[in-house]
Amino acid sequence: MKDTSSQLKATRQTAYPKKRPSPTVRDGAITKRKQSPVAAAIVASLLPRLESEERQRKLLALAERKLLEEEYRSEIRRYMHDMELATMSSAQSMDQQPEIRWEMRPCLVDFLVETHLSFRLRPETLYLTLNIIDRYVSRRIVYTKHYQLVGCTALWIAAKFEDAKDRVPTADELCQLCRGAYDQSAFTQMEIHVLNTIGWMVGHPTAEAWLRIACCGAGVEDTKTQHVARFLMEISLFHREYIAYPSSAVASGALCLARHIMGKMRRPQDESELGLEVVDLIDNHLVSHAHELSETLVKKYSMPYYSKASTHVLGYYLKGNRFVHQALATCPPITPMALSMSSPRTPVSSISSRSSVLSSGSSSEADDMPITPGSPTFGLDPFSTSSSYGVSNGKENMAPDVFSAKHHRDDGIELASVGPIARMALLEINGIGTSPRGRAVEIS
Repeated sequence: MKDTSSQLKATRQTAYPKKRPSPTVRDGAITKRKQSPVAAAIVASLLPRLESEERQRKLLALAERKLLEEEYRSEIRRYMHDMELATMSSAQSMDQQPEIRWEMRPCLVDFLVETHLSFRLRPETLYLTLNIIDRYVSRRIVYTKHYQLVGCTALWIAAKFEDAKDRVPTADELCQLCRGAYDQSAFTQMEIHVLNTIGWMVGHPTAEAWLRIACCGAGVEDTKTQHVARFLMEISLFHREYIAYPSSAVASGALCLARHIMGKMRRPQDESELGLEVVDLIDNHLVSHAHELSETLVKKYSMPYYSKASTHVLGYYLKGNRFVHQALATCPPITPMALSMSSPRTPVSSISSRSSVLSSGSSSEADDMPITPGSPTFGLDPFSTSSSYGVSNGKENMAPDVFSAKHHRDDGIELASVGPIARMALLEINGIGTSPRGRAVEIS
């Protein structure tokens, strides 16, 4: 009789693979297998690289506009503008506090910045914390002995709203931060009181949220510029002057000033009226009080993780530099004299053929003057008597009023209109005369 026991065992092992050992149950609790020291060392060495790769993936997703889809961009921005107006605080109401003075605010903000950094909370949490504090102080009388309690409770609420569950500090940890000045029940009672005061409207579009939107998509910024902008935005948390401005204006002004400090070109979308006012406030403060900034804030942004943003900003201002208001960098109007001296003369036939290609879809209301080499891009007459240089029927990506503003001089005086005599002189300068029928001919 043939022995098939060995074959059956091999088949059984193939069909039913060996199971992993089940976790050990000790004292009613399940304990997992201990990790070997070698494996633990390997995992510990890989953690920094994994964190760096995860950060790069987030930055790549931000650059690919996954944060804000183009389809809903305008609707989301409109909602955020409405939300920030509904959740703003009043500095005039805060002035009526009987005990709290504005000199106490930097001490509280400095404490919150250090606490926020120690718990490794998200940037939005810090801005939301200050917004909750300001809204509460605008509506309730707060005594000096309860000021720190309100600040820690606001941080607690903001962390629950913005951060992950494992990062939210506990009531016991908050008690330890306050050196036992308040017990745990004080934090829970103050939490209910704060939420009832602000009408349970916790959400607020922070300056960090506006900065993320401004730095995604086509306007993506490098990491160092974003860190400089964040450093400038956190400076605004210490002072009363910035409370009257919406968070979108603070983010816009900080980004505009950060780009200027980094030596980048200025962009019109970053220079709103309120944003430029914020730029002036931050710039004047750094010029006169650069040595009086919070040591905690400067130390925080001097770390390599934040691209040493505070070191770069302070070095910029200690050298005597500052923000200068000037017109945006645009191409100035080209004068015919300069162009005639630098460029060779072009036959009229080639000019007219080129202009017919460039302005094939132009409006019938356009100027009938022959296009000269002095005309910018051979498509627009800089001496046209019309009030705007924009092309009608939506042929340009730029609005007519913006386009015309770019061709004004810095002193606010518009270019004077040129009459027929000046046009004749212009044609003679370029070597082009007129025939008896008024058609342009080249002067040999």
